[in-house]
Amino acid sequence: MALGARLAASLRPAPAALHRAAPRHCRGLSSAEPSFNLGGIFPPLATPFSPTQEVDYAQLEGNVRRYARIPFRGLVALGSNGEYPYLASQERVEMVSCVRRALPRDRLLLAGSGCESTQATIELTVSMAEAGVDVALVVTPCYYRGAMTTAALIHHYTEVGDASPIPVVLYSVPANTGLDLPMEAVITLAQHPNIIGIKDSGGDITRMGLMVHKTRQEDFQVLAGSAGFLLASYAVGASGGVCALANVLGDPLCQLDHLCRTGQWQEARDLQHRLIEPNAAVTRRFGIPGLKKAMEWFGYYGGPCRAPLAPLSPAQVEELRSTLSANGWL
Repeated sequence: MALGARLAASLRPAPAALHRAAPRHCRGLSSAEPSFNLGGIFPPLATPFSPTQEVDYAQLEGNVRRYARIPFRGLVALGSNGEYPYLASQERVEMVSCVRRALPRDRLLLAGSGCESTQATIELTVSMAEAGVDVALVVTPCYYRGAMTTAALIHHYTEVGDASPIPVVLYSVPANTGLDLPMEAVITLAQHPNIIGIKDSGGDITRMGLMVHKTRQEDFQVLAGSAGFLLASYAVGASGGVCALANVLGDPLCQLDHLCRTGQWQEARDLQHRLIEPNAAVTRRFGIPGLKKAMEWFGYYGGPCRAPLAPLSPAQVEELRSTLSANGWL
Protein backbone atom coordinates (compact mmCIF):
# COMPACT_ATOMS: atom_id res chain seq x y z
CA MET A 1 0.00 0.00 0.00
CA ALA A 2 1.35 3.48 -0.88
CA LEU A 3 2.51 5.80 1.89
CA GLY A 4 -0.42 8.16 1.43
CA ALA A 5 -2.96 5.37 1.51
CA ARG A 6 -1.47 4.01 4.75
CA LEU A 7 -1.56 7.47 6.34
CA ALA A 8 -5.19 8.08 5.48
CA ALA A 9 -6.76 4.62 5.55
CA SER A 10 -8.07 4.96 9.07
CA LEU A 11 -9.63 8.35 8.29
CA ARG A 12 -11.21 7.63 4.90
CA PRO A 13 -15.02 7.96 5.08
CA ALA A 14 -17.50 6.03 3.01
CA PRO A 15 -18.05 7.59 -0.46
CA ALA A 16 -21.40 9.05 0.55
CA ALA A 17 -19.78 10.89 3.44
CA LEU A 18 -17.53 12.75 1.04
CA HIS A 19 -20.54 14.70 -0.15
CA ARG A 20 -21.95 15.95 3.14
CA ALA A 21 -23.21 19.53 3.25
CA ALA A 22 -23.58 19.59 -0.51
CA PRO A 23 -27.03 20.79 -1.57
CA ARG A 24 -27.91 19.68 -5.07
CA HIS A 25 -28.69 22.67 -7.23
CA CYS A 26 -27.49 23.78 -10.61
CA ARG A 27 -23.83 23.53 -11.51
CA GLY A 28 -22.90 27.03 -12.57
CA LEU A 29 -24.45 27.66 -15.94
CA SER A 30 -24.37 24.00 -16.95
CA SER A 31 -27.20 21.49 -16.83
CA ALA A 32 -24.88 18.90 -15.28
CA GLU A 33 -25.44 18.21 -11.59
CA PRO A 34 -22.28 17.37 -9.63
CA SER A 35 -22.27 15.07 -6.65
CA PHE A 36 -20.42 17.65 -4.56
CA ASN A 37 -21.65 21.09 -5.49
CA LEU A 38 -19.11 23.95 -5.49
CA GLY A 39 -21.38 26.46 -7.19
CA GLY A 40 -21.24 29.91 -5.66
CA ILE A 41 -18.84 32.39 -4.13
CA PHE A 42 -16.04 31.58 -1.67
CA PRO A 43 -13.94 34.31 -0.05
CA PRO A 44 -10.33 33.19 0.53
CA LEU A 45 -9.94 34.37 4.11
CA ALA A 46 -7.22 36.78 5.14
CA THR A 47 -5.34 35.63 8.23
CA PRO A 48 -5.73 38.23 10.99
CA PHE A 49 -2.58 39.02 12.94
CA SER A 50 -2.16 40.97 16.16
CA PRO A 51 0.16 44.00 16.30
CA THR A 52 2.92 41.55 17.33
CA GLN A 53 2.15 39.40 14.24
CA GLU A 54 0.62 36.48 16.13
CA VAL A 55 -2.50 34.88 14.63
CA ASP A 56 -5.50 36.59 16.23
CA TYR A 57 -8.05 33.80 16.52
CA ALA A 58 -10.68 35.99 18.17
CA GLN A 59 -10.63 38.40 15.24
CA LEU A 60 -10.70 35.46 12.82
CA GLU A 61 -13.82 34.11 14.47
CA GLY A 62 -15.41 37.55 14.37
CA ASN A 63 -14.76 37.87 10.63
CA VAL A 64 -16.14 34.39 9.96
CA ARG A 65 -19.33 35.13 11.87
CA ARG A 66 -19.83 38.30 9.81
CA TYR A 67 -19.24 36.36 6.59
CA ALA A 68 -21.82 33.79 7.68
CA ARG A 69 -24.49 36.48 7.20
CA ILE A 70 -23.64 36.68 3.48
CA PRO A 71 -24.96 33.95 1.14
CA PHE A 72 -21.55 32.50 0.36
CA ARG A 73 -21.35 28.83 -0.64
CA GLY A 74 -18.52 28.54 1.85
CA LEU A 75 -15.13 29.88 2.87
CA VAL A 76 -11.54 29.13 1.88
CA ALA A 77 -8.88 29.10 4.60
CA LEU A 78 -5.13 28.97 4.01
CA GLY A 79 -5.14 30.20 0.44
CA SER A 80 -2.74 32.70 -1.09
CA ASN A 81 -4.63 35.58 0.54
CA GLY A 82 -4.29 33.86 3.91
CA GLU A 83 -0.49 34.31 3.91
CA TYR A 84 -0.28 30.52 3.87
CA PRO A 85 3.50 30.30 3.28
CA TYR A 86 4.10 32.41 6.40
CA LEU A 87 2.16 30.13 8.77
CA ALA A 88 3.60 27.29 10.84
CA SER A 89 1.97 23.87 10.53
CA GLN A 90 0.30 24.12 13.92
CA GLU A 91 -1.06 27.57 13.11
CA ARG A 92 -2.60 26.18 9.93
CA VAL A 93 -4.43 23.45 11.81
CA GLU A 94 -5.56 25.80 14.58
CA MET A 95 -6.82 28.28 12.01
CA VAL A 96 -9.08 25.83 10.23
CA SER A 97 -10.34 24.46 13.55
CA CYS A 98 -11.30 28.01 14.56
CA VAL A 99 -13.04 28.66 11.23
CA ARG A 100 -14.93 25.38 11.38
CA ARG A 101 -16.26 26.15 14.87
CA ALA A 102 -17.53 29.56 13.78
CA LEU A 103 -18.90 28.54 10.37
CA PRO A 104 -22.43 27.09 10.05
CA ARG A 105 -22.41 23.44 9.03
CA ASP A 106 -24.34 24.14 5.84
CA ARG A 107 -21.38 26.16 4.51
CA LEU A 108 -18.44 24.40 2.94
CA LEU A 109 -14.95 24.87 4.30
CA LEU A 110 -12.10 24.54 1.81
CA ALA A 111 -8.55 24.77 3.06
CA GLY A 112 -5.13 24.89 1.46
CA SER A 113 -2.98 21.83 2.13
CA GLY A 114 -0.49 21.96 -0.73
CA CYS A 115 3.17 21.55 0.21
CA GLU A 116 6.29 21.11 -1.87
CA SER A 117 6.54 17.34 -1.35
CA THR A 118 3.81 14.80 -1.98
CA GLN A 119 4.35 13.25 1.46
CA ALA A 120 3.99 16.57 3.30
CA THR A 121 0.90 17.42 1.24
CA ILE A 122 -0.75 14.14 2.18
CA GLU A 123 0.08 14.56 5.85
CA LEU A 124 -1.29 18.11 5.99
CA THR A 125 -4.40 17.11 4.02
CA VAL A 126 -5.13 14.39 6.58
CA SER A 127 -4.70 16.97 9.36
CA MET A 128 -7.07 19.33 7.57
CA ALA A 129 -9.68 16.57 7.34
CA GLU A 130 -9.35 15.85 11.06
CA ALA A 131 -9.87 19.55 11.77
CA GLY A 132 -13.22 19.55 9.94
CA VAL A 133 -12.31 20.72 6.44
CA ASP A 134 -14.71 19.57 3.71
CA VAL A 135 -12.45 19.97 0.67
CA ALA A 136 -8.66 20.25 0.32
CA LEU A 137 -7.32 22.95 -2.00
CA VAL A 138 -3.92 21.78 -3.26
CA VAL A 139 -1.62 24.27 -4.94
CA THR A 140 0.94 23.14 -7.49
CA PRO A 141 4.38 22.40 -6.01
CA CYS A 142 6.73 24.88 -7.64
CA TYR A 143 10.12 25.24 -5.95
CA TYR A 144 11.64 22.85 -8.51
CA ARG A 145 9.31 24.09 -11.21
CA GLY A 146 11.66 23.00 -14.00
CA ALA A 147 11.09 19.40 -12.92
CA MET A 148 7.32 19.78 -12.58
CA THR A 149 6.46 18.07 -15.84
CA THR A 150 2.95 17.00 -16.73
CA ALA A 151 3.82 13.45 -15.68
CA ALA A 152 5.27 14.58 -12.34
CA LEU A 153 2.23 16.69 -11.52
CA ILE A 154 -0.21 13.95 -12.49
CA HIS A 155 1.67 11.53 -10.23
CA HIS A 156 1.71 14.05 -7.34
CA TYR A 157 -2.00 14.83 -7.49
CA THR A 158 -2.97 11.21 -8.05
CA GLU A 159 -1.11 10.20 -4.88
CA VAL A 160 -2.78 13.01 -2.95
CA GLY A 161 -6.21 12.17 -4.36
CA ASP A 162 -5.77 8.49 -3.51
CA ALA A 163 -4.75 9.23 0.06
CA SER A 164 -7.01 12.15 0.94
CA PRO A 165 -10.00 11.37 3.15
CA ILE A 166 -11.76 14.43 1.70
CA PRO A 167 -12.28 15.61 -1.89
CA VAL A 168 -9.47 17.54 -3.56
CA VAL A 169 -9.59 20.70 -5.66
CA LEU A 170 -6.56 21.50 -7.80
CA TYR A 171 -5.14 25.02 -7.46
CA SER A 172 -3.29 26.76 -10.28
CA VAL A 173 -2.00 30.24 -9.41
CA PRO A 174 0.82 31.05 -11.85
CA ALA A 175 1.24 34.62 -10.56
CA ASN A 176 2.58 33.16 -7.30
CA THR A 177 4.08 29.86 -8.42
CA GLY A 178 5.33 30.65 -11.92
CA LEU A 179 3.66 27.40 -12.96
CA ASP A 180 0.43 26.83 -14.86
CA LEU A 181 -1.04 23.39 -14.27
CA PRO A 182 -0.91 21.89 -17.78
CA MET A 183 -4.21 21.28 -19.54
CA GLU A 184 -3.29 17.65 -20.15
CA ALA A 185 -2.77 17.18 -16.41
CA VAL A 186 -6.12 18.80 -15.60
CA ILE A 187 -7.97 16.58 -18.08
CA THR A 188 -6.31 13.44 -16.73
CA LEU A 189 -6.81 14.33 -13.07
CA ALA A 190 -10.47 15.22 -13.64
CA GLN A 191 -11.06 11.50 -14.11
CA HIS A 192 -9.92 10.76 -10.55
CA PRO A 193 -12.96 10.02 -8.35
CA ASN A 194 -11.65 12.12 -5.45
CA ILE A 195 -10.49 15.16 -7.48
CA ILE A 196 -13.60 17.26 -7.97
CA GLY A 197 -12.44 20.55 -9.47
CA ILE A 198 -9.86 23.23 -10.04
CA LYS A 199 -9.45 26.80 -8.88
CA ASP A 200 -7.80 28.56 -11.81
CA SER A 201 -6.39 32.00 -11.03
CA GLY A 202 -4.59 32.57 -14.32
CA GLY A 203 -7.35 34.62 -15.92
CA ASP A 204 -7.12 32.93 -19.33
CA ILE A 205 -10.78 32.57 -20.26
CA THR A 206 -10.01 30.49 -23.34
CA ARG A 207 -8.17 28.00 -21.11
CA MET A 208 -11.01 27.93 -18.59
CA GLY A 209 -13.60 27.33 -21.27
CA LEU A 210 -11.51 24.51 -22.69
CA MET A 211 -11.20 22.96 -19.24
CA VAL A 212 -14.98 22.99 -18.85
CA HIS A 213 -15.39 21.51 -22.32
CA LYS A 214 -12.73 18.81 -21.97
CA THR A 215 -13.97 17.66 -18.54
CA ARG A 216 -17.68 17.83 -19.28
CA GLN A 217 -18.09 14.05 -18.98
CA GLU A 218 -16.49 14.04 -15.54
CA ASP A 219 -17.79 15.01 -12.10
CA PHE A 220 -15.48 18.03 -12.15
CA GLN A 221 -16.01 21.77 -11.67
CA VAL A 222 -13.99 24.83 -12.63
CA LEU A 223 -13.79 27.75 -10.20
CA ALA A 224 -12.69 31.24 -11.21
CA GLY A 225 -9.82 32.45 -9.08
CA SER A 226 -10.60 36.16 -9.22
CA ALA A 227 -13.56 38.54 -9.25
CA GLY A 228 -12.10 40.44 -12.20
CA PHE A 229 -13.10 37.74 -14.67
CA LEU A 230 -16.01 36.13 -12.81
CA LEU A 231 -18.73 36.94 -15.36
CA ALA A 232 -16.57 35.77 -18.26
CA SER A 233 -15.84 32.55 -16.36
CA TYR A 234 -19.52 31.86 -15.83
CA ALA A 235 -20.18 32.53 -19.50
CA VAL A 236 -17.86 29.65 -20.44
CA GLY A 237 -19.30 27.30 -17.81
CA ALA A 238 -17.46 27.86 -14.54
CA SER A 239 -19.32 26.76 -11.42
CA GLY A 240 -18.28 29.45 -8.97
CA GLY A 241 -15.52 31.71 -7.80
CA VAL A 242 -12.87 31.95 -5.09
CA CYS A 243 -12.42 35.71 -5.06
CA ALA A 244 -10.23 37.85 -2.79
CA LEU A 245 -12.59 40.78 -3.29
CA ALA A 246 -15.34 38.77 -1.56
CA ASN A 247 -13.58 39.53 1.72
CA VAL A 248 -14.56 43.16 1.13
CA LEU A 249 -17.58 43.16 -1.21
CA GLY A 250 -19.18 39.83 -0.47
CA ASP A 251 -22.80 40.80 -1.11
CA PRO A 252 -22.13 42.36 -4.53
CA LEU A 253 -20.20 39.28 -5.63
CA CYS A 254 -23.03 37.00 -4.51
CA GLN A 255 -25.38 39.27 -6.45
CA LEU A 256 -23.20 38.91 -9.54
CA ASP A 257 -23.29 35.15 -9.10
CA HIS A 258 -27.11 35.30 -8.92
CA LEU A 259 -27.44 37.52 -11.97
CA CYS A 260 -25.30 35.19 -14.06
CA ARG A 261 -27.20 32.10 -12.95
CA THR A 262 -30.55 33.67 -13.75
CA GLY A 263 -29.49 34.99 -17.15
CA GLN A 264 -29.66 38.70 -16.27
CA TRP A 265 -26.63 39.46 -18.38
CA GLN A 266 -26.96 43.23 -18.78
CA GLU A 267 -27.24 43.76 -15.02
CA ALA A 268 -24.42 41.29 -14.48
CA ARG A 269 -22.20 43.14 -16.95
CA ASP A 270 -22.86 46.49 -15.30
CA LEU A 271 -21.98 45.07 -11.88
CA GLN A 272 -18.91 43.28 -13.19
CA HIS A 273 -17.59 46.52 -14.65
CA ARG A 274 -17.77 48.19 -11.21
CA LEU A 275 -15.82 45.33 -9.63
CA ILE A 276 -12.87 45.17 -12.02
CA GLU A 277 -10.83 48.09 -10.67
CA PRO A 278 -11.47 47.34 -6.97
CA ASN A 279 -10.52 43.73 -7.59
CA ALA A 280 -7.26 44.70 -9.28
CA ALA A 281 -6.51 47.06 -6.40
CA VAL A 282 -6.79 44.37 -3.69
CA THR A 283 -4.95 41.73 -5.71
CA ARG A 284 -2.09 42.44 -8.10
CA ARG A 285 -1.88 46.20 -7.45
CA PHE A 286 -1.66 46.45 -3.65
CA GLY A 287 -1.80 42.77 -2.72
CA ILE A 288 -2.71 41.45 0.72
CA PRO A 289 -1.86 44.71 2.54
CA GLY A 290 -4.39 46.44 0.26
CA LEU A 291 -6.98 43.72 0.86
CA LYS A 292 -6.61 44.01 4.62
CA LYS A 293 -6.85 47.80 4.55
CA ALA A 294 -10.03 47.65 2.45
CA MET A 295 -11.55 45.09 4.83
CA GLU A 296 -11.27 47.59 7.66
CA TRP A 297 -13.36 50.14 5.76
CA PHE A 298 -16.17 47.60 5.43
CA GLY A 299 -16.38 46.52 9.06
CA TYR A 300 -14.00 43.55 9.13
CA TYR A 301 -10.73 43.11 10.94
CA GLY A 302 -7.81 43.44 8.54
CA GLY A 303 -4.84 44.25 10.69
CA PRO A 304 -1.18 43.94 9.79
CA CYS A 305 0.45 41.41 7.51
CA ARG A 306 3.22 39.14 8.68
CA ALA A 307 6.70 40.33 7.69
CA PRO A 308 8.23 40.63 5.19
CA LEU A 309 4.95 41.90 3.70
CA ALA A 310 4.94 45.66 4.35
CA PRO A 311 1.94 47.93 5.01
CA LEU A 312 0.71 50.38 2.41
CA SER A 313 2.16 53.85 2.32
CA PRO A 314 -0.22 56.77 3.00
CA ALA A 315 -0.26 57.54 -0.73
CA GLN A 316 -1.20 53.94 -1.53
CA VAL A 317 -3.97 53.99 1.07
CA GLU A 318 -5.42 57.10 -0.55
CA GLU A 319 -5.18 55.55 -4.01
CA LEU A 320 -6.97 52.43 -2.80
CA ARG A 321 -9.72 54.48 -1.21
CA SER A 322 -10.13 56.53 -4.40
CA THR A 323 -10.49 53.36 -6.47
CA LEU A 324 -13.27 52.04 -4.26
CA SER A 325 -14.99 55.45 -4.17
CA ALA A 326 -14.80 55.97 -7.92
CA ASN A 327 -16.70 52.74 -8.47
CA GLY A 328 -19.39 53.59 -5.93
CA TRP A 329 -18.37 51.32 -3.05
CA LEU A 330 -17.31 53.95 -0.51
